[in-house]
Amino acid sequence: MYIRQIRAMNLRNVFGLNLQRLRRERRLSQEQLAHLAGCARAYLSGAEAGRRNATLDMVEALATVLEVKPADLLKDPAAGRETR
Repeated sequence: MYIRQIRAMNLRNVFGLNLQRLRRERRLSQEQLAHLAGCARAYLSGAEAGRRNATLDMVEALATVLEVKPADLLKDPAAGRETR
């Protein structure tokens, strides 16, 4: 059921989940990541929650700080998994 919920998500929600996961894996607070990427913490919070649209420039900045490819922020976490 969880995989079906992920597949139903829009790209903004997928981006937010990936952003939050990568930020936490690197043990960065929202405040720290926002500072390093040059945006406001509130903007980052909204992006992680799927309430804000990220510009391509911001996707690139966040990917650079998180040391991933921009595409990694947009990959569906359910891609490649089988549904039951």
